[in-house]
Amino acid sequence: MTFDVFDFSNSGGRGYNEDSVGFSIGGDGGIFVVADGLGGHSHGELASVCVKDTLLQAWRGGEADRAAWFSAVIAEANSRILAIQAEKNTVLKSTVVSLAIDGSHAVWAHSGDSRLYYIHRGWLRYVTADHSVAYKKYKAGEISRDQIATDEDQSSLLRTLGGQDRFEPDIYVCDTPIEPGDGFVLCSDGAWEYLKDGEIAIDMLKADNARRWAELLLLRMMDRISPGNDNLSLLTVMIG
Repeated sequence: MTFDVFDFSNSGGRGYNEDSVGFSIGGDGGIFVVADGLGGHSHGELASVCVKDTLLQAWRGGEADRAAWFSAVIAEANSRILAIQAEKNTVLKSTVVSLAIDGSHAVWAHSGDSRLYYIHRGWLRYVTADHSVAYKKYKAGEISRDQIATDEDQSSLLRTLGGQDRFEPDIYVCDTPIEPGDGFVLCSDGAWEYLKDGEIAIDMLKADNARRWAELLLLRMMDRISPGNDNLSLLTVMIG
């Protein structure tokens, strides 16, 4: 199994970037992370960097129970953020979405509204479910899926790291082996709010590498971004 990976993070229309993106590859496995810090005035960056570093530092390929590993490591990241809060005497939080691949097995975890998209055999097979009030409204039929991005409650999150509770991730163990030709996108809400789900797979089919896939997605965003837009980050992974 080989990996073609490209990551991009930008402050957008803000004065500072509180997103953090990272990955580590070794042998036939890898760990991929996007975290979106919340707190303002760069405090959110402390939280998102903490989340990213905790996951990357804990990564070891071949973990027997990757779901349990995710649960433990994200709890550790949450504890570290709480320690930073106590030290700085301020509130700072972060979302997280992370993908772990061990050979042909994939597991992913998320807390908050940063998303993972999984493309299998050319089709968009899976998208994580946001932990937000807007997503709850969509599931209740009050708004359409496309309206999540512009809903007034889109930034009202129901889970984040940086609290005593409500930080636990949703963890998904992929029930079929991943294959060459599969792809993943991990991104913050500042990126996905300008994209439609189907466009993720369409642009993968147009691209011959992870960088080009990301560039096609970014071109779509650039045509739609409004002034003062949020930080935007994405990480594309193509399995070869």
